[in-house]
Amino acid sequence: MDLAKRFSENPLLRPSDLKPCIEGMEIVCLLNPGVFLYDEKIWLLLRVAERPRQIENKISFPIYNSNGEIEILSFDKDDPDLDASDPRVINYKKKDYLTTLSYLRLVNSIDGIHFNEPEEGYSPIFGKGKLETFGIEDCRVASMSDGFSLSFTEVSEFGVGVGLIRTNDWKNFSRYGMIFPPHNKDCALFDEKINGKYYALHRPSSPELGGNYIWLAESPDLIHWGRHKCIATTRPGSWDSARIGAGAAPIRTDKGWLEIYHGANKDHRYCLGALLLDINDPSIVLARSTDPIMEPTQLYEQTGFFGNVVFTNGHYVKGDDVVMYYGASDEVICGAKLSISAILSTLI
Repeated sequence: MDLAKRFSENPLLRPSDLKPCIEGMEIVCLLNPGVFLYDEKIWLLLRVAERPRQIENKISFPIYNSNGEIEILSFDKDDPDLDASDPRVINYKKKDYLTTLSYLRLVNSIDGIHFNEPEEGYSPIFGKGKLETFGIEDCRVASMSDGFSLSFTEVSEFGVGVGLIRTNDWKNFSRYGMIFPPHNKDCALFDEKINGKYYALHRPSSPELGGNYIWLAESPDLIHWGRHKCIATTRPGSWDSARIGAGAAPIRTDKGWLEIYHGANKDHRYCLGALLLDINDPSIVLARSTDPIMEPTQLYEQTGFFGNVVFTNGHYVKGDDVVMYYGASDEVICGAKLSISAILSTLI
C-alpha cells in the first residue's frame, strides 16, 4: 500500500541544477534534505555529494586532511588492494573511504516546487575537525521554540556519529560537536520537550550483537543524552528486515507521536513506514506499519546512483498533510504528500 501522493513535477532537484561549491569537483548526488519553514518560505537543507571529475581507469575522491583542507586521493581501478564494488564506499588496503564528500546546502521556495539558492549571506555548512574529515550528511532540522536544532551524521576514519548545530537565523551557527558517538546515525530530535526533557530517536549499530534498530534517548540540554531504550527492531522476512532508522522529527497527533521511518531489506531496497509512540512516554510503541506507506515505484526512485531507494529526513505539517521531501535513488530530490489520518488508519 503506497499512501504517498507524489508531486507531478518530480524530481524537483537534480545534481545538474546546482553548481559545485568545491573547485574542480562535480556534484554526483543530491540527497535527503532537512526541511523547515522560515521567512515565509519553504527551505531544504540538502546533502550535496561532490567528487573530482573522474579519469578513465582511476577512482578519485576527496577527504579533508589534517589541516582541514580538501585533499584528493586517487587509485587505479585494477589495483588488487582496491574493492570498489559499492558505489558509495570503497575499501583500499582494508581501510574504508567514501567515494564522495558531502556537505549541507540551503535552497528555498515560495511554492514548494521551484527551489532556488538564497541570496548572499547563507553559506553552505562544511565538515570541520577530525571527526568530519569524510564530510557531513543527512541533516534533520528540529524547529524548536528557541531556534533550529540540526542533528546530522559526522563521518571520518574514526567512524560515524551524530553532531549538533544550532541556529536562529541560518547565517550564524553554534557547533556543539558529537552528541552520539560511533557507530550512530539517523538522529531525529523531537520539536518540543516532553515533561521538561528533550527526546531524540537515534540508531546505534553493532556488527556482532543486535542490529540496526531505532532507539530513544532523553536529555536536559540537547548535548548530554541518557536513559537509552530500544523501541523498534528489524523484522525477519519483512520489507524492513535489514535495517531501520528514524526519518524527521516525530509529529504530534491526537493519537500519539507519529514517526515516519525508513526500512530496508537484504537487497538494499528502501521503503518508508510509520511508528506511533505514546504522547507522554515515547518509549512506548502503540502501533507500527505492517506494510510500507511508501515504496520506490517510480523510475526516478528505482534507477540512479543507488537505486530502489526512497529516503526522507524532512517534512513540514499542514493540517492533515505531511508535506515530505525525500531523496530518490540517492541522486535526486522529490516531494510528496501523505495524509496523517490515512497513515494512522493503517497502523496495527
